[in-house]
Amino acid sequence: MGKSKENETVELKVRRGKEQRMFDILGVVIMVVLAAICLLPFIMLLSASITEENYIMQHGYGLLPGKVSFQAYRTLFEHPMDILRAYGVTIFITAAGTGLGLLITSMAAYVISRPDFKYRNKISFYFYFTTLFNGGMLSVYIFVVRYLGLKDSLMALILPYLVNVFYMLVLKSFMSSVPMSIIESAKMDGAGEFLIFVKFVLPLSKAGLATVGLFVALDYWNDWYNAMLYIESNTKYPLQYLLYNMLAAKQVLARIAAQIGISANSMPSNSLKMAMAVVATGPVILVYPFVQKYFVQGITIGAVKG
Repeated sequence: MGKSKENETVELKVRRGKEQRMFDILGVVIMVVLAAICLLPFIMLLSASITEENYIMQHGYGLLPGKVSFQAYRTLFEHPMDILRAYGVTIFITAAGTGLGLLITSMAAYVISRPDFKYRNKISFYFYFTTLFNGGMLSVYIFVVRYLGLKDSLMALILPYLVNVFYMLVLKSFMSSVPMSIIESAKMDGAGEFLIFVKFVLPLSKAGLATVGLFVALDYWNDWYNAMLYIESNTKYPLQYLLYNMLAAKQVLARIAAQIGISANSMPSNSLKMAMAVVATGPVILVYPFVQKYFVQGITIGAVKG
């Protein structure tokens, strides 16, 4: 009887080991397929950016370039200092806006997440109300230009995305999960509100801060509309707005060439769009793997041992 039970135990372990291996293999295969599906659009983007314009017009886009041509990148970098200057403006706006935005948003979220704050529901409703109704574009433009005097200023590109109520509510949900026992213990040890916020609440909300920080940074990085409204000096153009102007200028030239009977196929338009997308998204893709580790660290650091 003892041997039969041991044999059954061994067979069960072997069966479970095979099932686990099959599950692992299946999981790896599924993840590889999903990763390939997510990667295919970017491969097509790169391929189109180095494909000859005439080939795209005749055969469309493909995963591999039919006729390799770097004319789109040569056109894009005709004035490399303009691109580098626009990169610098965009990096400054993204870094400054993300840092200030996270600071202000997290402080407001901490206030309305505290259950012992008497007016937190009223203030939360005030913030939420602004997501339903606003003064419109004209009133915002007049306020920024006439009353704040930020016409042709980089601050006009930072202020509009500085506080996002949705991100504030996301951080509020993260900070609400911080046990009150930690805050009460810190108070008993003599810690003030700001020290509790910096030393306890922010580290335990790192996952939320990483998520919101990434979204805020993408908002700043991809913004061109505010630059169109407020920026006049071409030395202050962010990258997205500079690329937008370059593409618009090339399209105008293509239409003029077509009207006077000159072939416009040699002027890169479709490939230029793809090259611009590569230039604009490349830094974000390179930075994301370094940011991803903070998501994992943030998820584990919030665990409280029972």
